[in-house]
This record gives sequence, structure tokens and C-alpha cells, in this order.
Amino acid sequence: MKIKNKIFRIVSELNPITKLLLVLSLGVGCIVYPSPFLGYVLLMAIMILAYFMGFGKKIGIMILGFGIPVTLMLLFIQGLYSPKNTTIIANLGFAQVGLEGTLYALKISSTLLVFLTIFYLFLQTTKNSETVAALTQSGLNMKIGYLILASLNVVPQMQRKVKTIQEAQESRGVEVTGNFLQRAKAFLPLIGPVVLSSLTDAQERGMTLETRGFSIKGAKPTSFVEVRHCKTDTILKVFAGFFLVFTIFVRFSI
Repeated sequence: MKIKNKIFRIVSELNPITKLLLVLSLGVGCIVYPSPFLGYVLLMAIMILAYFMGFGKKIGIMILGFGIPVTLMLLFIQGLYSPKNTTIIANLGFAQVGLEGTLYALKISSTLLVFLTIFYLFLQTTKNSETVAALTQSGLNMKIGYLILASLNVVPQMQRKVKTIQEAQESRGVEVTGNFLQRAKAFLPLIGPVVLSSLTDAQERGMTLETRGFSIKGAKPTSFVEVRHCKTDTILKVFAGFFLVFTIFVRFSI
């Protein structure tokens, strides 16, 4: 437990820009690299990191529920019917399995899984406010930063409102659990009020920012969120750059 908390704290304290660069460099590196094996090596490393951070079960469910079905579908389509197939590795009678299509399917699958798992860890270890604060400190316009923050907060806010309304309904005797039909009957009437209340909240926040001089020209806005940059961030940024250069070099040297 101590090791998990320590690793989670170290990753959480990294600069959000650093984590975004790692997400992009690892994902783009998998796309550029000519072989699918790099993606699966990175996926194994991400799974080990997720395990030591306490997210191993969720990552495993994600891979079993999404990764394996998508991989099988891609293998069926690309392995049997890809126009790139020139080397036959298996004859199924009704179709032939090609090596080129199989490798291409594995590459797409590994790239999707790397993007999905590393971005999930990024969301779990980074607050939306920290991400926007880091972007604005890097030179992003405050208005654009607010739009990004508002967009990222829409789904969590709607989830909180749905939970609050469902608890209020349950306290009044409304059945919100049970089979699918019972849940649908309790959930469908919530859609309209939840969407309208989320839009109203966004409008009220915008009006609040305007009254506090958010759009005044020449004003230097301040933020309660402090985003730090340490030596570890510098090392990881250099690693991200070298990793991307390495994959590009391998791609064009073959």
C-alpha cells in the first residue's frame, strides 16, 4: 500500500504538460514505429505501472472488455481480407491469413490500447484545473483555457447531478434500482433537467467570471492552482523527445 501511494503521489505531482507530452510521444511513437511489438512492450510497461498505482484491475477490465474484442475484429478483417497480404501464414479453406494484414491489425490494436491506457492514467492522476493552469502558464489564452476546463467538467458535473437526483428520488420512494426497464424508467426523465441545469451552471460561471473582470484587456489574471516544474519533468520531456526521434529514425532507416 505504501509503494502504491508513493508511486501515485510521484506521478500526480508531475507537471500536466509533461504527462501530455508523454501521452502524445508514446502514442505517436507506436504509430510511426514499423512493428507492432513496440506497442505491446509499452502496454506491458503501462500495465505494470498501473498495477503499482492501484489501477491494475481497471486497466485489465478495459483491455478485456475493449482491447481483446477490437483486436480479434481487426485480425479477422485485416488478416483475411487486407489488400496488403502477400505472405500467407495460414490457409483456413474459405480464406487465407496474410502476414502483412495480421501485423497491421496488431499495430493498430497496440496503438489504440497504448493511447487508451496511458490517457486513462493521465486522467486519474491529473486534475482538470491543473491541466488548464499548466496550459495557460505555457502561454495559452485564458478564454481558451476556460473553454477547455468547462468542456472537461461537463460529464463529471452531469454525473454528480444525476446521482443527487437519483438519491432524492430514492428517498421519496421511487424505484431506481432493479432490472433494465426499471432503471430506464427512472433515468429517462432525468435527461432533460440534467442537461438544462448543466447549461445553466456553465452560463452562471461565465457571468461570474465577467463580473470579476475576466475579459478586461491588459489585466493579468491570477490562479489558485499552482503547477510546479521539477527536474523529473525535464528528464521525462527529454525522454519523450528522444523516444519520438528514435521511432522516426527506425521508421525511415528500414
